[in-house]
Amino acid sequence: MRAFFLSTIPFLVCFLGAFASTHSSCSAQDFPTAGPVTKVHDGFQFTEGPAYDGKKYLYFTDIPNNRILRTDLKGSLEVFLEPSGKCNGLMLDGKGTLIGCRMDGELIAVDTTSKKVTTLSGKYRGNRFNACNDLVIDQQGGIYFTDPRYAAPEPWPQKVEAFYYRSPNGDVTRLGEQLTAPNGIILAPDEKTLYVLPSMQKELMAYEVVAPGKIGIGKVLYEIKQPAGKTNSGGDGLSVDVDGNLYLTTDLGIQVVSPQGKLLGIIQLPEQPANCAFGGPGNKTLFATCRTGLYSVELAKPGHVFPGVVSLQP
Repeated sequence: MRAFFLSTIPFLVCFLGAFASTHSSCSAQDFPTAGPVTKVHDGFQFTEGPAYDGKKYLYFTDIPNNRILRTDLKGSLEVFLEPSGKCNGLMLDGKGTLIGCRMDGELIAVDTTSKKVTTLSGKYRGNRFNACNDLVIDQQGGIYFTDPRYAAPEPWPQKVEAFYYRSPNGDVTRLGEQLTAPNGIILAPDEKTLYVLPSMQKELMAYEVVAPGKIGIGKVLYEIKQPAGKTNSGGDGLSVDVDGNLYLTTDLGIQVVSPQGKLLGIIQLPEQPANCAFGGPGNKTLFATCRTGLYSVELAKPGHVFPGVVSLQP
């Protein structure tokens, strides 16, 4: 989630108009989908963090309104948690607990029945996190998460922007602090590669996972295709399908990239996407949180379901 959208919501209307003009000038091919892009719900301020529970609900956040919402994908929509502590990225673990990144500087767990909130990690080396942004859970139950600058106090409590690993026993390790605004984070289906998507540099980074919570030196997997007039625009959130293809939310839409770093196409949307996640029947629906709306599109390939996360049910 990028900072200026929190503080300059009135600017959003003008920005989206500019986005539409640059978006239509994209020269890359459209990514093939199995159906049209559909609006699921709208009327929000800035949506983020889509996460499917494998059974019924898709959870997502509306950051300026300080809410976590959920929809049954059949028309029902409800406020699940308010206030949310400005929750951003979400994912459900193997027990069905909702794990969230609070931009108030915490990694939290929310019981989806009682709605009880538990802080998993709120500090590193004695200081609160800047503004926890997005996460992914590995098969051991460890959590990789990002902590960039957006909505962080000045000066930043951690002094640097970074990404971290919280082990199942609660220990937190800083993995990297070389990126400008590390934002989206995801694992490859075999969990041997960790991907980090910055928002203020165009390079999507890939890191070998040597062991849970331990990574090798990063390499640039892909340079994000830029809209007209921009040279170093990054991405926001990302997801992954069963073949390891990555779905990056960017200024131009959702850029779909192979594990080898090849652009496979772009899924164009009515609004600029902030994040995306798979869900629905067969896990073949890609849900995208796009500023004021939640959208869906059917794809031919299903999304990957992480072993440490919820199991899909028919």
